[in-house]
Amino acid sequence: MAQLTFELPDGSTREIDIVQVLNAGYAGRSQDDVAAHIAELAELGVPTPSVTPTLYPVAPYLAQQIDRVAVQHRRTSGEAEWALVVAGDGELLLTAACDHTDRDLEVHGVAWSKNAGPDVLARRAWRLADVESRLDDLTLRAWVSHDGTETEIQHGTLGELLTPAYWVDVLRSRDALTPGTVLISGTIPMAPGVDQFADAWRVELGDPATGDTIRLAYDVRPMPEPIG
Repeated sequence: MAQLTFELPDGSTREIDIVQVLNAGYAGRSQDDVAAHIAELAELGVPTPSVTPTLYPVAPYLAQQIDRVAVQHRRTSGEAEWALVVAGDGELLLTAACDHTDRDLEVHGVAWSKNAGPDVLARRAWRLADVESRLDDLTLRAWVSHDGTETEIQHGTLGELLTPAYWVDVLRSRDALTPGTVLISGTIPMAPGVDQFADAWRVELGDPATGDTIRLAYDVRPMPEPIG
């Protein structure tokens, strides 16, 4: 079991024992865009989901607050996302997340690929209730680094994704809206022509109304070659 600590804007903290992690997929609010994305992925050999949006259970220990991700090969990448975290008293928190995925494994099974890397979460969070009235205006951005040069790869708003309220209803219907649950939102499109197989990822969840930004960043480090 992982234990994560989140700092709120008022300086208080929440320590949460993570018992369940769920990764949403194909979670764009426009399902026409989702269908087009599925067709693109199918050309790359990624299996077509039977329903959309999807929801993939992930091992709880993969929810991590780290600044380095170890990978087995170079074809892995992150995805800028928001995360809904259920605190011990049932309070709902919103934070930034980056789902680091094994793209080679993805063609054999998306659920497998989601369990081959961590879901990196930021160390700060907002109370969902404090930003709920302006959720669609919150910004989600990501940058990748190659040999020290950083390039923006994702830039959008939460209005492009299914809402936390949608997923709260889904979790409640599954009796899964319980303390220690983390729901990762699914992602926004990546900029064409930007190499996602990077040396580092950085993600920001921003609130234009207040100027506050929740950030995370990590390096991607290949592990040594196996022996035997």
